[in-house]
Amino acid sequence: MATTFFTRKPRELTYSPKRPVWKERPSPLYQTVKAVVLVLFSLSILTPILLVVSTSLADTEQLVQAGGFVLWPERPTLEAYATIFKGPMVLQSLGVSMLITAVGTILALFVTITMAYATSRSVLFGRPVVLAVLFTLLFAPGLIPSFLMIRQLGLLDSLWSLILPGIFGAFNFVVMRSFFMNIPGELIESARIDGANDWQILWRIVMPLSKAVIAVVGLFYAVGFWNSFFNALLYINDHSKWPIQLLLRNFVVQGSGAADQLGITTTPPPQSIQMAVVVVALVPILMVYPFLQKHFAKGVITGAVKG
Repeated sequence: MATTFFTRKPRELTYSPKRPVWKERPSPLYQTVKAVVLVLFSLSILTPILLVVSTSLADTEQLVQAGGFVLWPERPTLEAYATIFKGPMVLQSLGVSMLITAVGTILALFVTITMAYATSRSVLFGRPVVLAVLFTLLFAPGLIPSFLMIRQLGLLDSLWSLILPGIFGAFNFVVMRSFFMNIPGELIESARIDGANDWQILWRIVMPLSKAVIAVVGLFYAVGFWNSFFNALLYINDHSKWPIQLLLRNFVVQGSGAADQLGITTTPPPQSIQMAVVVVALVPILMVYPFLQKHFAKGVITGAVKG
């Protein structure tokens, strides 16, 4: 048996010219199906946006004939926009939203960056802080305790009640801490040997290397502050301090009954006013995205790897 084993000819290696699946050229059928799916997916996103913008620009006659919503305005008019900007509420609400978004995003980035940098290094209190943050991901305080705390702090009817509850996000903290942990420790130790303290290391070394993740986390915070309306619904009774999203929510829910809040006496059709307010609430945050787009893909990919 041993002789037979050693005299057996080795198996001939055969070369298969077939390439791996991921290197094969897609078939025409696959490319066609993929193109159709992408086109349908794009239309499902673009059609509602086009419907909102077109309805806000349509005149009364076309809206009445179409039954409320149009996909393309035949005679575009800015009557709805001129109407909503006649009253003071829209401009006040836009100013409030811009203020809480700018201040909230800056404070949120400061808190998140400093905590993420401190806990990404080898310090004694780093692990308990991380565990405490992760605990908040599983157990939220709830509506009533949050309201009682805001009231106890005397923040009812204050814009700080819209800012302070959102200046720290556990998910954003985990993403940024994971990014900071990938920065070589030798680089930080070299700076420390050269005499830099922790603030100088964070400001001059860590933050310039982390522009991508800071841009992405900043965009997450900015969108969150801009779109939030529930805190304002709970904590703000003064209409002059309403953010634009709460005004939009009330107008969509109440329809033409909310015209008094805008200071409007004669209005175009309610659908046109609603869609105009939606566009006004949508455009400012969309204008932020192009400035962060070049960092967005890189920041999301690097932040997706959790350490």
